[in-house]
Amino acid sequence: MMSNDREYERFAGETGKRFWRRALVTWTPVLAVAMVTLLVWWGIVRAWDLPRALLPLPSQVWDAVLVHRVELFRGFLTTGLASFAGLLSAVTLGCLISVGFSQSRRIRLAFFPYVVFLQTVPIVAIAPLLITWSGYEFRTVVIVTVIVCLFPVVNNVTAGLTMIDHAWGDLFQLYGASRTQKLVKLQMPSAIPSLVIGAKTSSGLAVIGAIVAEFFVGNGSGNQYDGLGTLMTHWQGFVKTDALIAAVFASTLLGLLLFGLVHLISITLLSRWMRLEVPRS
Repeated sequence: MMSNDREYERFAGETGKRFWRRALVTWTPVLAVAMVTLLVWWGIVRAWDLPRALLPLPSQVWDAVLVHRVELFRGFLTTGLASFAGLLSAVTLGCLISVGFSQSRRIRLAFFPYVVFLQTVPIVAIAPLLITWSGYEFRTVVIVTVIVCLFPVVNNVTAGLTMIDHAWGDLFQLYGASRTQKLVKLQMPSAIPSLVIGAKTSSGLAVIGAIVAEFFVGNGSGNQYDGLGTLMTHWQGFVKTDALIAAVFASTLLGLLLFGLVHLISITLLSRWMRLEVPRS
């Protein structure tokens, strides 16, 4: 019994050391780049004696974070909820569209160009139109986010569902598998890695789409919308550059958290399918 306890303690100790060693190797370059960036930033402001309205010191940005922490936290939550809702809706809708595309080449040829159109049209051009239809509301921000996030999901998942090795397709046909069985047991498991790639790409676009929509939604008369995009517009109008930069950092942090959430889901809930090796043509 004592021997087993010692073995367990030694194993736990070695595991802990490996974890911290790996974390040190991973984060040391990141922190080093961050420190160098802050030093260069501080040096530029000091060397050229730049006014605070043009480029504040890093310490002044931190002071703005403390002063406006309530507004920043509220905006972080509002924009984060819109980004998450838009990303989740885009992934759900994109998967459904991709399944339809994978089952019919004619449907794919007829409708895929319109999915590309959503990606190519400038979102700032259609945001005012969406506000006219949907109003200065939270749902408008979600709709814009869905439009921005949809194409990477549809493009990647459709490719994952259709790029199946012919040998596997012939094998399913040989055993008389139905179209539904082929979709559920062959195409969908094979498309999971493609879905993860599309969702990771869209996770960064979700924050961009939400903030761009908030630039317009926050301008509504009597509107109390308090997302990060609205705060940026407000602080830019009052030349509060330090608070504006703080909001930019908050939006960057939100994008990283959303990307990390998608990555965490991909390596936990979907790991069984991602380890499935299905030959592709």
